[in-house]
Amino acid sequence: MQDRDATAPARAQAQTGIAALTAPLAGNVSLVTGAARGIGRAIAVKLAKAGCDVAVNYYNSADDAEVLCREVRALGQRAVAIHASVGIPESVDELFTEFRKHFDRLDIVVSNAATGVLKPTIEMTLKHWRWCLENNALALNLLAQRALPLMPGGGRIVALSSLGASRASPGYGFIGASKAALEALARALAQELGPRGIRVNVVSAGVVDTHALAFFPNREQLLASYAERAPAGRVLTPEDVAGAVYLLCLPEANMINGHVLVVDGGYAISG
Repeated sequence: MQDRDATAPARAQAQTGIAALTAPLAGNVSLVTGAARGIGRAIAVKLAKAGCDVAVNYYNSADDAEVLCREVRALGQRAVAIHASVGIPESVDELFTEFRKHFDRLDIVVSNAATGVLKPTIEMTLKHWRWCLENNALALNLLAQRALPLMPGGGRIVALSSLGASRASPGYGFIGASKAALEALARALAQELGPRGIRVNVVSAGVVDTHALAFFPNREQLLASYAERAPAGRVLTPEDVAGAVYLLCLPEANMINGHVLVVDGGYAISG
């Protein structure tokens, strides 16, 4: 019988430590809103695999958020689930109060949480307008304001938009308007926060196959027509969008600021 290699555990531990140090975003602390499911979840996992600790913001999906936190911890990173509604200033204050109990700084903010009302624009009300604007656009400004004191050495803020910010789509009028406002706000924040070393960018995604599409009455037709028109030949996955967010968080993206990165498989260039 061969003697057991007593140094094997030590070597494994050392290799784990080396991997942690060489991870592209090792040591960074991130906050991802709407992270419990879909695109937000994929972003949180992608950042964790790159070496980030993750604050997982959720609103309705507490169980899903806890499952995600366990997955992040299994990757060797810290994770905490924080309940908050990102369009309400007082709730965002509570989010950051809880965040500070676990982390003393913040390197990456991903403003992903979004909502809206799918109806013809002429049927919309002031309540619908405020709901879309506050949750999809104002949220970015609230997050940036609260994050700023935790980013003394600079950082990244990435917001999630959609092609509806610049293209008309049935029933998407108010949501599209809120996404256009989000992109304009991101440019203003990029200009204001750039001198502080904080880069603010937007990822604008095409059709992504997530649970959110279940609310679209023409879901199957939407998926099929998108895949047919996009040169890449398919709709997006949450991981496709997460990869774009990750790219903007890398040190190599340090001079990308105020940019809208379109991730759509070429859909928007096809007429």
